[in-house]
Amino acid sequence: MAYQALARKYRPRAFSEVSTQEHVSKTLCRAVASGRVGHAYLFCGPRGVGKTTLARVLAMALNCPHRGEDGEPCGRCQSCERIWGGQTALDVIEIDAASNRGVEDARDLRERAMYAPSEPDRYKVYIVDEAHMLTREAWNALLKILEEPPSRVVFVFATTEPQKIQQSAAPILSRCQRFDFKRIGVTDIMGQLRRVLELEGVAAPDDALRLVARRADGGMRDGLSLMDQVLALTGNVADPAAVRQVLGLVEDERFLELLDLLREGRHADVFGLVEALLDEGYDLVEFYHGLVDVLRGLLRSRLTSGTWMEVREDLRDAFRERAEAFAPVDLVRMLALASDLEANGSMRRSANPRLLLEMLLLRFSYLDRTVDLEELLRAVGGVPTGGDPGDSGSPNPPQGFARREEPVRDAATVAKPSTSTVPNAVSALEPEGSVLGAAAAWERMLRAGGAPRGMGPFLGAATVIQGSGDAVHVRVPPGPALDRLRDPGTLRHLSDALSTHLGHAARIVVDLEESATEPARVTQDTVRKDRLSELLQREPVLRRAVEELDLELLD
Repeated sequence: MAYQALARKYRPRAFSEVSTQEHVSKTLCRAVASGRVGHAYLFCGPRGVGKTTLARVLAMALNCPHRGEDGEPCGRCQSCERIWGGQTALDVIEIDAASNRGVEDARDLRERAMYAPSEPDRYKVYIVDEAHMLTREAWNALLKILEEPPSRVVFVFATTEPQKIQQSAAPILSRCQRFDFKRIGVTDIMGQLRRVLELEGVAAPDDALRLVARRADGGMRDGLSLMDQVLALTGNVADPAAVRQVLGLVEDERFLELLDLLREGRHADVFGLVEALLDEGYDLVEFYHGLVDVLRGLLRSRLTSGTWMEVREDLRDAFRERAEAFAPVDLVRMLALASDLEANGSMRRSANPRLLLEMLLLRFSYLDRTVDLEELLRAVGGVPTGGDPGDSGSPNPPQGFARREEPVRDAATVAKPSTSTVPNAVSALEPEGSVLGAAAAWERMLRAGGAPRGMGPFLGAATVIQGSGDAVHVRVPPGPALDRLRDPGTLRHLSDALSTHLGHAARIVVDLEESATEPARVTQDTVRKDRLSELLQREPVLRRAVEELDLELLD
């Protein structure tokens, strides 16, 4: 006999054999046993999780002459065998909507559904796979028959993208019972693989099964197909080395090497590591995906006391030791940087993934050059001491700064300054006798009602900068209130009001902003500059630190 793939050979023949989808299989089984089968079902979920399989089992149960009282089909009679194998059956028709998606195909299906089943006690079951591929016109052609279906006719629509049906044919959803299939867990896939290999007479360690189950990404069919590849390569031997060879996976020792490199700050060795991966024929995209899994595992190891089961048993202690070298917040930032590549698909689309990976690893290696914003402010005397320097206690931490020449890690970090230069730099810039920064005093003055009547919104848009001596420069945009601001009496009134909140005498100098010929475009750069300007106005000490240390705002 011709070889039959494991995914087909061990396809479930009963509701109870379907892994993980008990919320669907038990409901359908009881519906068959109690005679409460609906006329239309919509099965939604990822590929390879049992949608078509359960549709076939439902068709088997409805037409099995030896069906049990519990609703389970026998799975062995001629009717069950034909339906289970996907062969042509008189009363069970499977349709691929990807190639039969038009309105004429739907009309043909509608006309065929009007005919009664071949025997009085049987059901006609139409299984429509990839249902989201049907056109809007095709759905409209089926709408009436789904609303008033013929007796003993059942439709099962299977799809991986139910949102497309929602967009093109929303009325269909209210005419179907919807079941959402879950991804199958690694443990469940490993258990099924173990049972299948026992029946095949093949021994496999858990490490090999775990690698296949993780790569299956929640799909039982994919897991069985991958195991087929492994057995074909090795001649019925399933060991971790064979699995890694077939799947192109990177050994865990490579990631341990990378973690040592990062914790020791050996920045230059990043290039050698990536070059070695290429020389040994590894796929850098696979290395990247493995890296994301490792970072996630390290973070989980740091935050929980559970055992990290997804790595080799003999290396768990080694990974746990490396995890202790990284603070959880740094692992979060590393994961965030890595996720950016995944989110925009850069690794797969790039013609030079080597450069992307090298830059990612270099950014990881320079994490020790960054500190929290509040730590910098405390170092320069801008924030009272007390509390954890790395914990602001606020759900919305302030934006961060970093030296322009340094790699960065995220929006709430700054480059670590030299402790010998920061206090001197700030003390030299701090004006003697300053109680409030000019911008903060200006805002307080406006809130207290110090602005002349009707000028509050206009003055609120001004940029305020402390000048030399008692001068305070107020830069305002062009507007109808500008003439009033030029009036000596108005200036004197504002100067007196500002002096009260500033703590010393102030002399307001008006600077007119140049008007643009066209409205300014809002870009990422302009937003960044506006945020920087607002933050520096609120924090005069920070502004002086930025000017002295040449810092920049990060996104």
